[in-house]
Amino acid sequence: METIVLDTGETLVRDDRHWASWADWLGVPPHTLGALVGAAVAQGREATDALRILRPDMDVEEAYRARAAAGRGEHLDESDLYQDVRPALAELRAAGIRVVVAGNGTVRAGELLRALDLPADLVVTSDEWGVRKPDPEFFARVAEVAGAAPEATLYVGDHPADDLFPAAAAGLRTAHLRRGPYGHWWAEHPDVVETADFRIDALTELAGLTAPSPAPTPAAAEATGVRRGALRSVR
Repeated sequence: METIVLDTGETLVRDDRHWASWADWLGVPPHTLGALVGAAVAQGREATDALRILRPDMDVEEAYRARAAAGRGEHLDESDLYQDVRPALAELRAAGIRVVVAGNGTVRAGELLRALDLPADLVVTSDEWGVRKPDPEFFARVAEVAGAAPEATLYVGDHPADDLFPAAAAGLRTAHLRRGPYGHWWAEHPDVVETADFRIDALTELAGLTAPSPAPTPAAAEATGVRRGALRSVR
């Protein structure tokens, strides 16, 4: 492996603050919103559907802008990182691996992430690129900035439909991370088990995956493509 690309939310960054801030904005207990997020995850829906359950007419983007205008927008600091992030990324770079952080997020999220000065060669968000996962164009951009062949590039994430399946469809190697609601709930689903090149419980396991390995055969790639389709609804 020459390049490792990592998702952001629930891969590098804990979403606790994100959902707690939304609960505060909506005036509901954090555990209420958390339970609704869990229900959405278990049903294979978008996590933001939890907000629309509480406020059916909500325009999430408009509400985000209103929060920012009220001084209650996004915030991110060292306490939001999972504890294995810095040691894992530093170990990878010390081994000569190119490290890229690329996930769904706002322009503001990109600014906040870069301000943390992570051990990474590039940190970028979907809004900065103008395309969001799981759009194939996002992963085309990932392949472009990776600086390595697809078979030498590993995409790491927790979300089957947003991370694992589209990255595999783009020809990248994949690692499914058992972390966060999506990562835990869907970890043992047959499509996840069979599609992921690797399944990990911590980012510190990545350093052991960097040894060169053969690309999948055309037959294996075709079989993986069939399996990917079965979970497209898991958002």
